[in-house]
Amino acid sequence: MIIQIILLVITVKEKYETDSFATIVSLIIISLIMFYGYKYLDLHHEEYAYEKVSVALWVPLGTLICYSLNAYCGLGSILAAGITGTVASFLPLINKQSDYLKKLPAAIYCGAFVGMSSTEISPSITFAIAAGSITGILYMLSKNLFLGLGGKLGTIAFIGVAVVYLINSFY
Repeated sequence: MIIQIILLVITVKEKYETDSFATIVSLIIISLIMFYGYKYLDLHHEEYAYEKVSVALWVPLGTLICYSLNAYCGLGSILAAGITGTVASFLPLINKQSDYLKKLPAAIYCGAFVGMSSTEISPSITFAIAAGSITGILYMLSKNLFLGLGGKLGTIAFIGVAVVYLINSFY
């Protein structure tokens, strides 16, 4: 929730720099809606579960594939993510009874969201792999969080890229 509030404060402040009253009103309304959402909506199960490490390791691979298609092949971020996600969606067809293969497309597609980052934000393959690794850890830890809500994979990818960008900005 804190990360969302910080992002919203920056966005609203940038959008309404000239009118501070509109900024304050917008922040209050957005914060109240977020507070209501976190307090009254059931965003996760009572039990906590982790995704297997063997599944989470596919997130950096998805990042590597998408980033390479985006930065080195010049396909653009949307086409690169689309190709990565489409190819990943066919992996369960290798063995239709395998529960492991059924989990891979989501992990790879989460990595594709990391690989979609602009080369201005993600300037090197090393940065992309680091962001994909952090995102893989978050993917592993967030198995039961935000079930049934859209945007989970993109949010996890955003947090992974933001953390590595923040660390990179200190050096």
